[in-house]
Amino acid sequence: YLVSAISGKKIESNEPPRTALQGLWYWFRCLYSLAILVFCFAVTLVALFDGKTTMWKGVPAWLAMIIFFILMSVVGMLEGMQIAFFAVAKLAPAERGDSKFQKMTCQLLFKGDGKNLPGFMIGRQLMVVSCMFFIARVTSVSIPEGGSNIFDVPDGVQEFFNTGLLGALITTIVASIAWQLVASAFPLAFLANPITYIFLRICLGFEASGICHGAWVLAAIQKKAWGFQRDEVYIGTAEERAKMNKGDDTAQPHVGVGHIAKLPNFAQNAPQSLKDLLEKDPSVGAYINSIYDDLESGKN
Repeated sequence: YLVSAISGKKIESNEPPRTALQGLWYWFRCLYSLAILVFCFAVTLVALFDGKTTMWKGVPAWLAMIIFFILMSVVGMLEGMQIAFFAVAKLAPAERGDSKFQKMTCQLLFKGDGKNLPGFMIGRQLMVVSCMFFIARVTSVSIPEGGSNIFDVPDGVQEFFNTGLLGALITTIVASIAWQLVASAFPLAFLANPITYIFLRICLGFEASGICHGAWVLAAIQKKAWGFQRDEVYIGTAEERAKMNKGDDTAQPHVGVGHIAKLPNFAQNAPQSLKDLLEKDPSVGAYINSIYDDLESGKN
């Protein structure tokens, strides 16, 4: 919701509006999840600045905190890239955006026989694991011998803190799910980000190192054993699917050259600026429909 408000784009959903009870239950879950997240951050940061984590002794707490948030952002970006790449993988090239970095990213990602997409997945995992080495040092609570518990909680609660579950919850929400939700709603915006292209290059570099090339061998064995084939074999390419949708259907209203699609179908394919105008002024939609009626009835 925050990203949607900042970007000025509404979140579109096919679900019916929530009832009052459903809305109350939804926001209750959001608020208590947020409260738990804030508590996890409080415990982790207090432990970090009190020297009660597994962070290396030579790293100042303030520097460790800065690197911690930077690396969580890196991991989150990689998680979002994964979602965005798969969201546009089945789109025709013309639908993948027209900005400089959208084109550069897609050309690199989907060039040739398409092996750069799974290659990115391998490199992405290596990059995430590398970041997690440091993040785990910050989020792992460890009380020194003779040290006091965090917030002076009972020993049983402190033992729970020591499990690392609080840190896992932080990374799951802040460095993973939040970014995935944003990327699923705005995949093209992720492609337009120059950092996406830079990270893609870095991930492909990690994959080219060959450290995890055994994954290709195991994937090939599974493909051979189970007879896996690419999706295009079953559903066709984006271009082929677009062509299939262009056939005439006499059961449908008159559309195409010489015919205007009556609202709401016209509005669904209209430019965003016209969609915004239709929302602000319903009379515009009525006027377009009147033009449609006049043309179909043969009026000038």
